[in-house]
Amino acid sequence: MASASPSLSSYSTYATTSKSRLQSLYSDVTRQKHSNPTSYHAHVDWWQRTLEELVSRGWQAENPSPRMGKETETEGEEEAHNRSNKLILNAQRSLVDRLRFDGVGKPLGLGHTIAELRHCNALIPLPAFLSSSVSVYDPGWLPYRVASFLVGKPLWWAMEQLDLVKSEDSYSEAEMWKRVQGDYVLLKLVERAADVVDGFRGGMSLADSLYTTEGFRKEFGSKVLPGVTASEMDIEVLLKYLERDRPILVRDKDVIKFIAADREKEVTAIDRGILELKTGVGNLHGQVNKIQCKIDEMTSRISTALSQQQKSIALAHLRHKKGLEEILTQRLSALQNLESTLMDVETAAGNIQIMQTYEKSAVTLQAILNHPLLQRAKIDETMDALAAANATAREVDDAVRIGGDMAAAEAGIDNDDLENELKELVKEVERETGEAEERETLDKLQDINVPEQIHVVPAAAQRVLQGVTE
Repeated sequence: MASASPSLSSYSTYATTSKSRLQSLYSDVTRQKHSNPTSYHAHVDWWQRTLEELVSRGWQAENPSPRMGKETETEGEEEAHNRSNKLILNAQRSLVDRLRFDGVGKPLGLGHTIAELRHCNALIPLPAFLSSSVSVYDPGWLPYRVASFLVGKPLWWAMEQLDLVKSEDSYSEAEMWKRVQGDYVLLKLVERAADVVDGFRGGMSLADSLYTTEGFRKEFGSKVLPGVTASEMDIEVLLKYLERDRPILVRDKDVIKFIAADREKEVTAIDRGILELKTGVGNLHGQVNKIQCKIDEMTSRISTALSQQQKSIALAHLRHKKGLEEILTQRLSALQNLESTLMDVETAAGNIQIMQTYEKSAVTLQAILNHPLLQRAKIDETMDALAAANATAREVDDAVRIGGDMAAAEAGIDNDDLENELKELVKEVERETGEAEERETLDKLQDINVPEQIHVVPAAAQRVLQGVTE
């Protein structure tokens, strides 16, 4: 029996779940699918998140051989980790043993859970994913499913009633594992990886939008998922998804091209030529870096030999260094020429796209100008009609205004009289307002209790009282 994985508790779904809850999640809840669907779907959802996290973090990596030395073992672990799939679940019965958790045991209904995840498209069989030309989001994805629901389900139900076949829920765990074992694409992980790639393609030049499959893996393999490197099969799955389900690139054999609104939607001979130049520049960069590393190594050896009084060895290293420097000079010159050529080719290709845009714009503008409403005779006719309509509108406005003035004159209404009457009304309102304020002031003064010993009224108060009484 396999031992418990010491790292399971470090994963978020385990770290945030109590042991009693884990015991429930590790039990077989297949019978709850119909009796308690809420609990059943919560169970399936937890396992979906757990499998996604385990796979995406490289948990499936094989353990190195125990016979390796410590240094070799570390290298073996890293190599196995890089080879392991991060987007694909390898569902085998041994998975149950690897998921054994101390104090909880092994998951009892994992086979049925994987079957449920397969039915809801969270897990997609790898061969079907890579071979299908229909998007996973298309209702017609996996035609046998449609047939099973439209034709197969009623027929299967009838056969179940006659005890000719068994319901899927009635399969034992061992029988279910025989039906579900295999490799599955975890759709949510692929979507996350696609989001990362999609975020990098903004503002790409023509050369930047072209990759070989190996170049794409080197560029994005360590970026699509945090902390891990995607395997070759992961890259195949991701490229298939980006081409078919989220069409942001096209692929022709080993040439990959990110597409945009201003670029052709297929790989052209120009694209292949630019990609060859780009690949050549990349290879030369690699050679230059290696040569520079060797030169640095020779410099270090020369210093070591001189410190040990080994002049002949130091001289040999110096000759080797001079030869490497000559090669480096040649490679740098070739690299400069290739980069200049690549820039010229990109510029020319960009000019082609610009001219194509101009051509389309000219055609569009000409089509608009050829519209019957924009013909000279039609424009003159329309403007004359507009001028006539404006003249008629002015005549109508003048007639209405003159008619209003005449009606006022017939009624004997004089505008000067109206203005004088309005002024009188304003004065009357102001006068009434002043009287109201004086009455309010008098009321306040009458409310004041003057002490008996004060017999002299201040002059200001006398004036106010006199004014009020008047």
